[in-house]
Amino acid sequence: MVDNAKPSRADVLKFRDLIPGLLSISWRLPFIFMALKKAVGFEADTPMSMGTVLERNAEKYGDNTAILYEDVRLTHREFNEAINQYAHYFISQGVKKGDVAVVLVDNRPELLITIGAMSKIGAVSSLINPNQRGEVLQYSINLSHGKIFIIGEELFSPFEEIKADLDLSGENLLLFLPEKGRVAVPDGYLDLSEEVKDMPRTNPLTVSQVTLQDPFAYVFTSGTTGLPKASIQTHRRWFTGQYWFGKVVMNLKPKDVYYCPLPFCHTNALNVAWGACSSKGTAMAIRRKFSASNFLSDVRKYKANSFIYIGELCRYLMNQPEKPDDADNPLVACVGNGLRPDIWKAFKKRFGIKKVFELYGAAEGTLIFTNLLNVDCTVGTCLTPFAIVKYDIDADEPVRDESGFMVKVPPGETGLILGEVTEVLPFAGYTDKNATEAKIFRDVFTKGDSWFNFGDLVLNQGYKHIQFIDRLGDTFRWKGENVSTGEVEKAVVSMPQISECTAYGVKIPGTDGRAGMLAIIPFTSVEEFDLKTLAELIQKSLPHYAQPKFVRFMTKFETTGTHKIKKSILREEGYDPNRISDPLYTILPDNLEYEPLTKEIYEAVIEGKYRF
Repeated sequence: MVDNAKPSRADVLKFRDLIPGLLSISWRLPFIFMALKKAVGFEADTPMSMGTVLERNAEKYGDNTAILYEDVRLTHREFNEAINQYAHYFISQGVKKGDVAVVLVDNRPELLITIGAMSKIGAVSSLINPNQRGEVLQYSINLSHGKIFIIGEELFSPFEEIKADLDLSGENLLLFLPEKGRVAVPDGYLDLSEEVKDMPRTNPLTVSQVTLQDPFAYVFTSGTTGLPKASIQTHRRWFTGQYWFGKVVMNLKPKDVYYCPLPFCHTNALNVAWGACSSKGTAMAIRRKFSASNFLSDVRKYKANSFIYIGELCRYLMNQPEKPDDADNPLVACVGNGLRPDIWKAFKKRFGIKKVFELYGAAEGTLIFTNLLNVDCTVGTCLTPFAIVKYDIDADEPVRDESGFMVKVPPGETGLILGEVTEVLPFAGYTDKNATEAKIFRDVFTKGDSWFNFGDLVLNQGYKHIQFIDRLGDTFRWKGENVSTGEVEKAVVSMPQISECTAYGVKIPGTDGRAGMLAIIPFTSVEEFDLKTLAELIQKSLPHYAQPKFVRFMTKFETTGTHKIKKSILREEGYDPNRISDPLYTILPDNLEYEPLTKEIYEAVIEGKYRF
């Protein structure tokens, strides 16, 4: 079972920790309950959608700024009118409710306009990750079964490389969306920017036929096979972002500016950021790709007082050279997920941020945790049913008692997080029904109940608060103990010579479980790196079973579109010097320092000559 090491006093909450936050929102409680009632109180077939909100904002906040991008500014009226032109054109081409459009466009206003237009028709935008290439790109597009294809100029080349291998027919409409005009409109494509110019700017009648339960997008999440899964995003999920994050959590106003440097092919940007901004006509400033060096200049340029983050983004910002005026910016609050406790307070102080609304959820999940009370180092609480259950990592399954039911963990212990699935809290699932079923546990606490498996280990902090610990795939077992990669990374990254690091488990022949391995991007050269200090830090900070046996020095990590390190590649490559050109080191049994991992030592390890 998960080894529940005694948590620090900072991990388990006392009621006094919650008092400041409770006092700060006490006057808003009636409004919060009203907003929550609206968020979950509408019937699934209620004719409400992203489209109805876009039209409301165009009428109510018409002259206010809706979108900021580079030197482009669109008011809510202009934004809605552009969406209408796209929608009317798509309708003229036979697109109807339920159809799927493959959208391969990078972050720019035209991407949001396309999504908004499809939403008004009741069609689905399959938001292909712009970082995908080759086989994975081909797989995602074929998974979508698209009727219409919208390809941005900036991503035309990777699309063309796999186009011949797609399940295309003569009935598919190929649309080219220019950007800089460096690429001429290719044969077989229509220029979407030209096609929409003479289309009506009026709201299409189709909006009234779209309901909360209808899907508006597919978002691709990591699959256990290494290939993506298409998660179904409904209008209700977007509305949840609007009511919960826009009105309850951040209490956004029309005069606010919200900065979003994250890709809209993921739900943080799509539902949390865009949804929140839509609640009161808040301006949303977007960026093509996140840039740590340009972050503060963007914030100052747009006068943004809030932003959305992921943990890696915060780490990158902290790694930037510190300047005396870092806190001299208009930022007040941020919302996102993955801000690690080891940099939480320093991040707030350095950039002058008063409120961190950390969240926890999943693109396809049934619940959302939010740090509503602005307590440090917690993802907060959830107002819908959840459970934290004991998990047996060796068996790779939850523990069940003699009656066959799962066992909840008490405060101060770690377990698997589950979210209840009901008619009120449905799991929309994936386009693959088998993948949908695989994410659901049944007969968890009573016969016939259903719970969504998030696949994450969390700490029960008490008072319905949790702290994220690790993905199950990032927790490995060594010497009969469970090792949290987050724990290892937290200890090691405190060394000043380390820019970034990631930990994972690797197999050693003749041993059970996986030994720890550390990949490091140093600030210094490898020759100047102090391996002795690293070994001393590890031995001082971590229990023996969690101490990495191998170290790999790298210049960059391969990441996903949301900057998450692709650990599966690192695990597969392991510590084999025949496959890896990066410098490798190992700390052999009974040694106290790391030494170069030569091919001779590697062969001896593989042959079992060392007793790890």
